[in-house]
Amino acid sequence: MARSKQNDDDDAEVEGWPADEAEITCPWCAASVVIALDPAGGTNQEYTEDCEVCCRPWIVQVHYTGGSVEVSVDAA
Repeated sequence: MARSKQNDDDDAEVEGWPADEAEITCPWCAASVVIALDPAGGTNQEYTEDCEVCCRPWIVQVHYTGGSVEVSVDAA
């Protein structure tokens, strides 16, 4: 499982606005990939997305809490 956590110090997060992207590591090919996040999609999200490098599917879980976001990616 690959995890990425953004916090208040990240440039992607503006004061009062949740992060709208995260850098993750593909669980299949180990490539570092930046994915877009949708803060308007709710505080807990789960969806399938393909790696832009190896095209294999991931299950992406996004959890917004307070001023941060936690993203986990598992091989589908």
